[in-house]
Amino acid sequence: MSTSTPVDGRAAGPAATARARITGAVWAALAVVYVVWGSTYLGIRIVVETMPPFLSAGARFITAGLLLSAVVALRYGPAALRATRAQLGSAALVGLLLVLGGNGLVVLAETSVPSGLAALLVAAVPMWVVVLRAGSGDRPPLRTLAGVLVGLTGLAVLTSPGLSGEVRLSGVLLVVAASVLWSVGSFSAPRLKLPANPFTGSAYQMFAGGIGAVAVGLLRGEQRGLDPAAISTASWLALGYLTVVGSLVGFTAYVWLLQAAPLSLVSTYAYVNPVVAVALGALILDEALTWPILVGGAIVVAAVGVIVSTERKK
Repeated sequence: MSTSTPVDGRAAGPAATARARITGAVWAALAVVYVVWGSTYLGIRIVVETMPPFLSAGARFITAGLLLSAVVALRYGPAALRATRAQLGSAALVGLLLVLGGNGLVVLAETSVPSGLAALLVAAVPMWVVVLRAGSGDRPPLRTLAGVLVGLTGLAVLTSPGLSGEVRLSGVLLVVAASVLWSVGSFSAPRLKLPANPFTGSAYQMFAGGIGAVAVGLLRGEQRGLDPAAISTASWLALGYLTVVGSLVGFTAYVWLLQAAPLSLVSTYAYVNPVVAVALGALILDEALTWPILVGGAIVVAAVGVIVSTERKK
């Protein structure tokens, strides 16, 4: 999951972006976002096989925040890391919503929910953003609202494995809650006073969310009986991948794309990522492709496609 979303038109870049020339670098960066963010669900599933969920998530984002801060200081100078108290507070709030709530609950859920199913449930984020917009007085187009209704039908189908006992219902509900919290954070971010440099803001969001995840992990007692020797090499490698490639490389590519490519093109990640996640889960972890996952997933992805294609024309 990323630390921002293009679904809300008011969070978009300058109008000139829509006229940007699509270069080979753009396609390369888009491929990175497609594959990297789609693969993070697989990485999370491998991490939690032998690592505690919140402590591992906290370690990932605190480390990623440190790395991103170093990149900002080297690229823009140490002054770029400065922020007012209000900006730090806003960044902390968004970080807690996105990293602790949105990502942390997904990590916890993937201890019992297949990675592909988790990705498909998270794909509903654009729908929840539309609901939040409508609740705030905005009037989304009828086609967008229709997409939301279709998507909710897909979510109902996707939750059936939990209702039938094929997976834990609690895990499914955790992912749904995570997608709602992620949507609230994404919806709130452009309305708050965040640092002018988006990389600086993201670094502070990672710090806040990572610290929050560690605190929750300690409160849950995840440190009790934790034996580093029992953590598998695969989990360590997956955590490193999530930290460096998922959080740093993927986000950097995404932020660059917002400035270099049409928003309509960048937005396609919202319905490509879950397809990548389902495919990787099936190929690498042998996750079952049941009819509820295939049918419900197809409905959700199609609904998100309708929503994104409608919103990007605004």
